[in-house]
Amino acid sequence: MDRLAAMASLVRVAETGSFSAVARELGSTQSLVSKQVAALEAHLGVKLLSRTTRSVSLTDEGRTYVEAARRIVQDAQQAEEALRGDAGQVTGRLRIGASAGFGRIVVFPIVRAFMQAHPQLSVEFQLSDSFVDVVEQGLDAVVRVGELADSSLLAQRVGTAERSVVATRELAAKLNREGRVPLAPSDLTAHDCVLYTGLTTPGTWVFDASDTAAVERVKVSGRFQTNNTEVVREAVLHGLGIGFAPTWFFTEELADGRVIRLLPLHAPRPLPIHVLYPAARKHSAKLAAFIQFVRGRLAANA
Repeated sequence: MDRLAAMASLVRVAETGSFSAVARELGSTQSLVSKQVAALEAHLGVKLLSRTTRSVSLTDEGRTYVEAARRIVQDAQQAEEALRGDAGQVTGRLRIGASAGFGRIVVFPIVRAFMQAHPQLSVEFQLSDSFVDVVEQGLDAVVRVGELADSSLLAQRVGTAERSVVATRELAAKLNREGRVPLAPSDLTAHDCVLYTGLTTPGTWVFDASDTAAVERVKVSGRFQTNNTEVVREAVLHGLGIGFAPTWFFTEELADGRVIRLLPLHAPRPLPIHVLYPAARKHSAKLAAFIQFVRGRLAANA
C-alpha cells in the first residue's frame, strides 16, 4: 500500500463526501479509491469512515486522523514543489476556478499562457457563476471579481476590473431620438436595465462621486435579470436594456461601435480582482507562481 496516496485519497473523500468525486479527480475508479481507504483502515486497525448507500462521513477516529493526514499530505506536496521551484520548474497539477464570463474572457487566456510558460504543468479549469466551496471541490484557488465576503480563505489582490454603463448603438440612438439619454447616474432609474443577480445588491449600481472617498448608489430596475454573467452580455447585445458590467465584457463591441458607453463623465466604481485560496495552499510554489503571473498579465492588460 502506498500510504501517502491512501492518505491523500482519504482526505479528499472526507472533504467531498464522495468516493466517485475523488475517483474523477484522480482519473481513477471508485473501486480503487475505496480499496485505498479500506487498506488504510486495515493498517491502522480502526474504522475511519462510516458508509451508507447515500453518504460518507468520518468516524471520531477518522476526524482525528484526517487532520493529521491532511498536514502530512500537504507537507509532502509542498516539499516536492519547493525542490522543483529551486530547479526553476513549475510542475504538477493546478486546479483553478472562476466565474463563467470572467473566466472565459479574461482568466482562460492567462491560464493558457501560464501553461505555455510551464510545459510540465497541467491545469484543471472550472467555471461557475454559482458559489463554489474551494476546499470541497479540491481547488487550489479561485479568481474572483468583486468585494470579498467574510471567508476562511486567504486572498491576494491581483488587479482591478473597470466597469462601464453600456447600451447597443441602436438603443442609444433610440434614447437620443426620444431625448432620454441618461446624463447623470440618477437618470438610470427611469430606464430598463439588465440586472445581474449574482451580486449581493443586484438592483444597486455604484458610481464614484466627485469626492473619490464617496460613492453614489443608484437603485435601478429592469424587465430582465439573470444569475449568469455571459447572459448579461448577451442581453445587452440584444438590446434588452442598459448594462452595467466590467468593460472587458464588451471590448470588441466598444471598439467597433456596436456598443456605446453611456455616462462617460461618471465613473462606475471599479471592482477588485483577487485570487483566493485555502490556508493549506499558502506555501504552494506553483500557486505562488500562478498568482504572480496573473498579477503581471492583468497589469499589462490594464
